[in-house]
Amino acid sequence: MERLRRTMMFVPGSNPSMLKDAYIYGADSLMFDLEDAVAINEKDSARFLVYNAIKTIDYGNTEIVVRINGLDTPFGKDDIEAVVRAGADVIRLPKTERKEDILEVEAVIEEVEKKCGRSIGSTKMMAAVESPIGVINAYSIATSSKRLIGIALGAEDYVTNMKTKRYADGTELLGAREGIVIAARAAGIYALDTVYSNVDDEEGFRREVRLIKQLGFDGKSVINPRQIKPVHEIFAPTPEEIRRSANIIRAAKEAKQQGLGVISLNGKMIDKPIIDRADRILQLAAAVGLYKEAEEYEK
Repeated sequence: MERLRRTMMFVPGSNPSMLKDAYIYGADSLMFDLEDAVAINEKDSARFLVYNAIKTIDYGNTEIVVRINGLDTPFGKDDIEAVVRAGADVIRLPKTERKEDILEVEAVIEEVEKKCGRSIGSTKMMAAVESPIGVINAYSIATSSKRLIGIALGAEDYVTNMKTKRYADGTELLGAREGIVIAARAAGIYALDTVYSNVDDEEGFRREVRLIKQLGFDGKSVINPRQIKPVHEIFAPTPEEIRRSANIIRAAKEAKQQGLGVISLNGKMIDKPIIDRADRILQLAAAVGLYKEAEEYEK
């Protein structure tokens, strides 16, 4: 079963209490932020806090991601050194525009892995696309490294560069969202959507989550624990989807056992894309405790 990345919750690296308790809210991934959420005069102390949090706190199965400062700042290399040594699962790059941005960070990561004895390639990477040139280069970025597990949209810088702003219906982000999802799917990696900053507008948030699910995103970056449950609810398969998918997979297995080249269910032909979709729905349902393979469903 592939890892769920429905929710990636931002946690300021300078906030010790949030670093300590963030895992209790049930996000699939926690992203400790050393970049935008940390003031210049707190960069070193935040790095120290994040290093010690990763080293000493048991986050269970929650994925630990750290957003570093760019290598074009005085803090980027020190961030990489600390979080690789601490054992972070993923390093998230800010403002990725070209594949060279990935390769430069990867070289530093590998150097630190060698120095501290971590397995080469064990530290994964994630790119955040926040500009028009980044969207144009999304596929090149997505295929730049085997370490890259996902690509995310950062909307605020993007809309500023596009000389617009965020709107309730998200039309201004549609091209970027589609470009990132297409690149991620072509590269076989995850696609994560941008944050929704108005934590008090649950209706608007749910509307946006339904949209990004429809577009094909794997999940969404969130900034408040209250946003986690709605995302997980919307991304969860419905009972009808589970029932139909289970019947499709059962029909495919029966056809294979009987040596049949044609698969049908209730008189309708079933082809490979439909089977693949059904399999993914059941994997997701099983991961969230909604489905067990032994369960029976009516045809």
